[in-house]
Amino acid sequence: MILTVTPNPSLDRTYEIPALDRGAVLRATADRIDPGGKGVNVSRAVAAAGRRTLALLPVGGAAGAALAALLEADGIEVAGVPVAGQTRSNISVAEPDGTLTKINAAGPELSAAESDALLAAVGERSAGADWIACCGSLPRGLAPEWYAELVARAHRAGTRIALDTSGPSLTAALRERPDVVKPNAEELAQAVGRPLATVGDAADAAAELRSRGARAVLASLGADGQLLVDDGGAYFGSAPVAAVRSNVGAGDASLAGFLGAGGTGVAALAAAVAHGAAAVQLPGSLMPAPSDLDPAAVTTTGDVPLDRRLTEPVP
Repeated sequence: MILTVTPNPSLDRTYEIPALDRGAVLRATADRIDPGGKGVNVSRAVAAAGRRTLALLPVGGAAGAALAALLEADGIEVAGVPVAGQTRSNISVAEPDGTLTKINAAGPELSAAESDALLAAVGERSAGADWIACCGSLPRGLAPEWYAELVARAHRAGTRIALDTSGPSLTAALRERPDVVKPNAEELAQAVGRPLATVGDAADAAAELRSRGARAVLASLGADGQLLVDDGGAYFGSAPVAAVRSNVGAGDASLAGFLGAGGTGVAALAAAVAHGAAAVQLPGSLMPAPSDLDPAAVTTTGDVPLDRRLTEPVP
C-alpha cells in the first residue's frame, strides 16, 4: 500500500484550445476536471494500476468536498483532515503543440493546530504502508521544516518515504535522509544553485543531493528521460513519445510507477519512464492505466550519456 500526503491539494480544470491568444475570447475544444495535487496524482496513478493507495490531504469548503468525492469515485480511499480554508482550484490551458499554461492558486492558510493534525493523521494512517509519498508545495502556515519532521517521523515508524518537493522544503528535509527525492531538472538546478546543461550536470547535481542526505534521487529530465542515482550507481532511462498532449501529472505518474515497482533499482526506473511517457500522451492530468503503458519501448542503461545536452537546459 502506498500512502500519499498532499498538504496543498486542488481541483484541476484543463482546457484544450487551438492557440492561446491573450485578450481574445477562446473556445475550448475539450475540457475536464480532475483531482489535483502531486500526491493526489500519485494515488490516482497507483489506483489506475490496480494497487491499493490511501490519499491523505487537508479538505476545506465545497472544493475540498468535491475533490474528495472525485477521488472516492475513482475507488481511492481518502483520509481527509478538515481545515477552515477553502481547498484551491487550478486552471491549465493546453495547446496542440504540447504547450501548457498553468494558473495555480495559493490555497488556504493552515493553522498550527491543522498542521499538527496533518502530521498526526500520517502517523495514524501509515501502519501497513510500503511507502509514504509526500508531494507538492506546502500551503501557507506550514514552515519549510514541515516535510523534514514528516520524514523523521516516518523513519522512526520504520516506513520508507519518498519526497517530491522543491526549494527550502527540499533543502530542509535532506538532513532527515528521505529514501527517495524526485526533482525535475529545474528543481534539481535550484537545489544545487547552478545551471544544468547536460545529463552529466544533472547526474552531478543528483550526487550532491545524496551527499547532503538523500538516499536516492529520481530526476525527471523532461523529454530527455529520467535519471536514477542511488547506492548502486547512476542509471538513465528514456522512451519515445509520439505526441505530447499534456504534461500535467507526468512526474507524479513516474513516481507512482517507480514506487509500485519497488522503489529501487533499474526495474523501478524503467517503470517510472514507462508511466511518465504514457502520461504525457493523455489529456489533462489523466493517469495511465496498464493498457496505456509500453514497457518494451523503454531503454535503461548504466552507461549514462553524460555529454548529452538537455533539450531544455536550466539556466
